[in-house]
Amino acid sequence: MRKAKIFVHDQLAGILIEGEEGYSFHYDAAYLNNIESKAISLTMPLNDKPYQSKTLFPFFDGLIPEGWLLEIAEKNWKINERDRMGLLLVCCRDCIGAVSVIEEK
Repeated sequence: MRKAKIFVHDQLAGILIEGEEGYSFHYDAAYLNNIESKAISLTMPLNDKPYQSKTLFPFFDGLIPEGWLLEIAEKNWKINERDRMGLLLVCCRDCIGAVSVIEEK
């Protein structure tokens, strides 16, 4: 099982988990209680119930680089392009935009 903390503008928004059954994401309670918090994606509105998926959620998959940048990541970190969670963890620590992904060990 692999876990990642999802941050929005340096504030913990939630936890993404990859397990044997697929993926789950749940928003952090403190993030939900902050009236200024915004959903990380239109497809994942603020909710206190976890989101479940057999595949990596499209929002997170969209953060992973493509093309030549993906090839560089695959070669440098020796990650298979089908290991979407692995790519997300190494490539998305400092994404363009508000969201960042930090591996939780």
